[in-house]
Amino acid sequence: MNARRRPWRALAALLTASGLALGAAAAATAAARPPAASRPATSQPAASQRLSAASCDPKASSLRPSGPPQVTSGSFMAKIRARGYLIAGVDQSTYHFGFLNPRTEQIEGFDIDVIRAVAKAIFGTPDLSRVHFRAISDQQRIPDILSGAVDIVAHTMTINCQRLAQVDFSAVYFEAHQRVLVLTDSRVTSLASLHGQKVCATTGSDSVTKIEAAKAIPVRVAYWTDCLVLLQQDDVAAISTDDSILDGLAAQDPYTKLIGGQLTDEPYGLAISKQHPEFVRFVNAVLQQYESGGQWRDSYQHWLGPQPPNPPPLQYAG
Repeated sequence: MNARRRPWRALAALLTASGLALGAAAAATAAARPPAASRPATSQPAASQRLSAASCDPKASSLRPSGPPQVTSGSFMAKIRARGYLIAGVDQSTYHFGFLNPRTEQIEGFDIDVIRAVAKAIFGTPDLSRVHFRAISDQQRIPDILSGAVDIVAHTMTINCQRLAQVDFSAVYFEAHQRVLVLTDSRVTSLASLHGQKVCATTGSDSVTKIEAAKAIPVRVAYWTDCLVLLQQDDVAAISTDDSILDGLAAQDPYTKLIGGQLTDEPYGLAISKQHPEFVRFVNAVLQQYESGGQWRDSYQHWLGPQPPNPPPLQYAG
């Protein structure tokens, strides 16, 4: 491996190790509390899933808010308030969106700011002690929602029809696009030119579909920082996923570059159990205030760049 990349490999390893430490702490918290839910996970019949896949619109699939965010008696939000904390499934090592900052020992990022807004609307305070972060992998996102292990997932999670058959989502709060990351000395120009070569993605991400369609060989790992280490070690030729995630990896290693055009649209939503439609409406009301009040733009400028685009339009099903 080129010696010039070793310091950046160490940084990626540090972020990964920090994230794993967060996961262990979150697991310990979860073990100490009573079971988050005793209800069994349910799944829809195959015919119903086919209908959803055929008719859904990922960008307009959520429930319209019924007014400003209010914690009504008997609601899921009231139960969260009575418990004393919101349980959020988050990423642990995606720089800029959800990562454990080794300097502050705090979980931070664009997704985390959105969760803080939801928690503030429930408890009336932005105090992070009101949020229990559960560090999860891409593969754990839907199972943890279905089991009740978490109340909400904020994890660079694309809304798609297959996932909509299993969980509900908020309205779209961020729009990303799948692209490709390679080393700066690579001659690869697009995903199509990676035919027969190894391309890294996480298990449970929807990026693998495009990798396989390009006749590349997907290499699945738990976390995106694992992909960066594999790329630095020349064990894979590229990483392909959302540009939002790839930008964070590139920020950790200046000897990488994004190539090719936008392969897909990746609308992000906050995942919530289908058993709590009132919570979906509540979260969408929070997002309305978050965008109209300027907090979305402030978070974008802090984490992603000085010139934020307009927030994605909040669309609903009906």
